[in-house]
Formats: sequence, C-alpha cells, structure tokens
Amino acid sequence: MSSEALKDLAEHIKEKSSAVLACRFERDELVLEAKPDKIISLLRFLKDDREANFQLLIDMTAVDYPARPARFDLVYNLLSLQQNQRVRVVCAVAEGAPVDSAIDVFSAAGWLEREIWDMFGIVFAGHPDLRRILTDYGFQGHPLQKDFPLTGYVELRYDEALRRVVYEPVQLTQDFRRFDFMSPWDAMTDMQQLPGDEKAVKPSVGWRPYDRKEEKAS
Repeated sequence: MSSEALKDLAEHIKEKSSAVLACRFERDELVLEAKPDKIISLLRFLKDDREANFQLLIDMTAVDYPARPARFDLVYNLLSLQQNQRVRVVCAVAEGAPVDSAIDVFSAAGWLEREIWDMFGIVFAGHPDLRRILTDYGFQGHPLQKDFPLTGYVELRYDEALRRVVYEPVQLTQDFRRFDFMSPWDAMTDMQQLPGDEKAVKPSVGWRPYDRKEEKAS
C-alpha cells in the first residue's frame, strides 16, 4: 500500500471511529493510539470495515514504562490480507486496571492475553480462562515487569525427604531490570570511549571485522 493510501486509511479510521486518540506512521506502518475503554469497539471496526478489513490478529504484547501513571502499553498487531497492510493498535493501561478481552473479536487473543497476564500482570475482563501459561501456578509476580528482580522472589527444588518440589524464598535477591550499560567493555570499538573504559585495551588485530583483510592486503 502506498503512503498516500495509508494516509487515506488513517483519515478514514479517525473519521469513522471515536476510539482513536491519535495516529502516527512508523516504518511504513500505521500506529493507532486507542482509548482503553473503547479498544474492543476499535478492534471490531478494524476487522469489519470494508476499507480496513484487518481480519487477522497476528500478535499481542505489552511494554512496561514504570515511571508513567499509565504504566503499560498494550499492543495489538493486525494484518489485512486484502490490503496487504499492517496496523498497530496501542492503548495505555494503568497498573491494576482491567482491559476488556478481545476474544469475541479475535479468537486468537485467548492464549495471547493469558501470556500478557502471566508476564505483565494486565487483567483482561471477560476472559473465560485467565490463568498462567508460561510460569507454573505457584509462581509469584510477573517476570516482564521491569521492577521484577532478576532472581525472582522464590526458587524451587526437589526435596528428597518430602519427595516433592518445594518453594523457598530467594536468599540473595538481585537488582531490578534497570541497566545503565556503562560497562568497561562497551567501547571495544573505534567509537569514542565511555567513562570507565580506560581499563579496556583494544587489540591490534581482530577487534574490527576488516582488520584481518587489511593485514592480508599489506
């Protein structure tokens, strides 16, 4: 689909659906920002409208922004085979706020919503079987939240005396998933060194993919 046709589609969607807060274009794809309380009506419109015809839910995921009041971005990726075009629907969700399940619109949302609940803790109202799908049923917390410790809160082992798996609190809890990437090894290239990189020693051969070629040529 040409850029002009994509812009026309964006205007059509904004005109026909009141659920759209804003739209933008990223990498030749249309991104729609939706109201959380009207996400289902927007998804149904995108599926049923003849000019949109986004019949397939390709994927669902979430992104965690702990510093924001609406902490999560819930992301729906849709595909239109007729238009040969994709659209990304994004809605901001506060922690603990339920979002209506999309199962009635896209049956594929069933397992995808279970995965998002398991990993991020976003609750989907109306889901018929919202339970963990990747972690076990006794797991505590949601691993893809950025304030979830790297070690988790509990660890499990097989107890020979009890002859079963038991859970125990983690003794040495690691830090959260917050990285500054200021490692002494980050500047092992020809780029300008970062603070602390003075300890790194650049080898004369092999640290760039073209060094060996230059060596052979000489």
